[in-house]
Amino acid sequence: MVDAAPGRGELLLRRVLAGSGVYPVAALAAGCAVGTPDNGFPEDADGDTVPDGGPLRHAVRLPPRPGLSVEWPSWVPETVAEALRGAGVQAPWTHQAEGAELAHGGHDVVVATGTASGKSLVYQLPVLSRFATDPRATALYLSPTKALAADQLRALSALRLDGVRPAAFDGDTPMEERDWARRNARWIFSNPDMLHRSLLPRHGRWVAFLRRLSYVVLDECHTYRGVFGSHVALLLRRLLRVAQRYGARPTLVLASATVAEPAAFASRLTGRDVVAVTRDGSPSAGRTVALWEPPLLPELTGENGAPVRRPAAVESARMLADLVVEGARTLAFVRSRRGAELTALGAQRAVVDVDPELVPRIAAYRGGYLPEERRALESALAGGELLGVATTNALELGVDIAGLDAVVVAGFPGTRASFWQQAGRAGRARDEALVVLVARDDPMDTYLVHHPQALLGAPVESCVLDPTNPYVLAPQLVCAAAELPLTERDVGAVFGGEPARAVLDELVDDGVLRRRPAGWFWPSAREQPAASVDIRGSGLGQVAVVESDTCRMLGTVEAASAPATAHPGAVYLHRGESYVVESLDLEAGVALVRAEAPDWRTDARSTSDVEIVAVRGHRQLGPVQVCFGDTRVTSQVVAYQRRAPDGTVLETVPLELPAQTLDTRAVWYTIDEQALADAGIRTARVPGALHAAEHAAIGLLPLFAICDRWDIGGMSTALHPQTGLPTVFVHDGHPGGAGLAERGHAVLADWLAATRSAIAGCECRAGCPSCVQSPKCGNGNAPLDKAGAIAVLDIVVAALDRERLRPDPASPATAGR
Repeated sequence: MVDAAPGRGELLLRRVLAGSGVYPVAALAAGCAVGTPDNGFPEDADGDTVPDGGPLRHAVRLPPRPGLSVEWPSWVPETVAEALRGAGVQAPWTHQAEGAELAHGGHDVVVATGTASGKSLVYQLPVLSRFATDPRATALYLSPTKALAADQLRALSALRLDGVRPAAFDGDTPMEERDWARRNARWIFSNPDMLHRSLLPRHGRWVAFLRRLSYVVLDECHTYRGVFGSHVALLLRRLLRVAQRYGARPTLVLASATVAEPAAFASRLTGRDVVAVTRDGSPSAGRTVALWEPPLLPELTGENGAPVRRPAAVESARMLADLVVEGARTLAFVRSRRGAELTALGAQRAVVDVDPELVPRIAAYRGGYLPEERRALESALAGGELLGVATTNALELGVDIAGLDAVVVAGFPGTRASFWQQAGRAGRARDEALVVLVARDDPMDTYLVHHPQALLGAPVESCVLDPTNPYVLAPQLVCAAAELPLTERDVGAVFGGEPARAVLDELVDDGVLRRRPAGWFWPSAREQPAASVDIRGSGLGQVAVVESDTCRMLGTVEAASAPATAHPGAVYLHRGESYVVESLDLEAGVALVRAEAPDWRTDARSTSDVEIVAVRGHRQLGPVQVCFGDTRVTSQVVAYQRRAPDGTVLETVPLELPAQTLDTRAVWYTIDEQALADAGIRTARVPGALHAAEHAAIGLLPLFAICDRWDIGGMSTALHPQTGLPTVFVHDGHPGGAGLAERGHAVLADWLAATRSAIAGCECRAGCPSCVQSPKCGNGNAPLDKAGAIAVLDIVVAALDRERLRPDPASPATAGR
């Protein structure tokens, strides 16, 4: 039901609709009326009420929520409370007081509440109160980005409390300031990289700080997932081990966006039992959330004749312009740095004929800008000088920009947590706001705009990490042994027991570490291994991208992905500039490029094979077999295609690059050939049906685990030599696995049911990028059989559903039968 007096968010949505050429009132009345989550789309709504041909798939009004405040805890010194009141915090919200009380009492705590809910106060209160009563206490703050740490440091410094002595300690900190921080600072603001490369390897110089360490704060901890999160989990264990060596046991305070099972995730990340605070007591302005699917472009066809939609970035640039003309302060989130620049430029071009004075009030914001440039843009946006900003996720975390009128999200950002983090930038402090998700040509985006409950009515995803991954565990154990010799107690109580012991045995056999009766030792007193361990990488190293004319290093790419992204002839983009790769030397770790802006792009073509090494889980479900285990993936880039901007293949160029092997983990299923035949899938259709089902499943796994489709891979075959059956694999894209395939195995029924629904719900006839085509397919998206994929998934989902409905023989209802 539409309110008689629409709020600001709905009025802005009407403006966006008008700009798209759709008559707003008609569009809203034809099944997309703005309602509450209850009357806007009931639990069983699957998008059938969408008006034919309209880009607005769903719109819902999320009502405002009042705040619940409480008195300051009795243990907070009046000087601290007075300083916070002076900064505008008159009293803590309920979740702030609950989390601070737990931390003050020595309990490790994670607060997982919404964007702008004031999570910083949860750790500021206990830390500052401890500082006021214990002049020798210290604290360490860790964030995933330097910008976030700098923002928190500025906010703390603005309180002007005596004796806190906060200081930054990151890669941008001059050496003399680092020395001052080490000798004098009580609260260090840093990041995992500096902890890993500088503080822990030289912990002997930090004895005074570590001996008095009372609190360790991990901000935005939901970003510590996958391989990076696994490294950080072991890095934290190294920190706590060294602190214990000096007599400290700091309390851990973690802040996170809303994630599934935050206590379990935080405990896995830290190795300690962590209590979760999830009931958000902060106020929230209402929002109108719209799900938008750009129209198909009948004049264009993509790969293999597939239909093409208007790009999400183009649609978002138009929306940004419309909202700026309306006077709405707006952020448009896009996926890439280049996309941010192009979106801002497109919006500027759109407003120049309407009001040229609006052009300088639109800008781009992304990584790569100088710090002073970023601060100027942040200030201009917060102060209202800028009305529209196209940004990467650089503005998703940490920068205090509140009360915006609208947020446009150009393509689902990969996780519900990130979507709500971005949406939370609008409507915090005043009138209700508008949030629009513009779908890309992608299975995940298509599924979400047609199944709004999967986004707006579902819990956020689980963060996945695996501290027992041997490819992560090995370098971290070497670093730990170099800091302090590893004892049997360390192995059992700190680093996970038997998996760590097996890795240590291999390190001793390889001569990396030495085993003595007292434990494991790093043999060199002069070299520190931390410098050669990349905690943000895959463990396979980096390839430097170097401009051949100037010898200037532009950046790095993962060695594992270099053959596909930095092969000879590839178009390489860096900070909006275009280069062409001249040569790739994987042994030397160097790719030479030259500046060039061709009017074509490149796509690599590859072959792959999956060998089953060990089966860790197995279920036989009638004609379907489901497995999880260790696999060895062999892949080789064999060619690349030059493509025109509209996707037309201009040329296929063969390549001679070495094959690469990846030892990782996978989930896979097999189907009896007879079951496929009974479903109407003849032998000739089996490869295309399995291939399409594999692509769509890869595109939908991020709905259930916080990851990107580029973190996972897959392979399908009509006859696998080890299973002897038609088989579909989905595997982790990182050595040893990052826990993604294991998560997929755990939620396989829901995951594949969503995959089937995404394919069936796509309006294309034979398959397109919105359902079964993949931008990373090494086979040129051929063969693909959309109808066959639906039939394959019907067989597998039915088998999984039968298993789910099967009575548990151990349950009381079936006992004794």
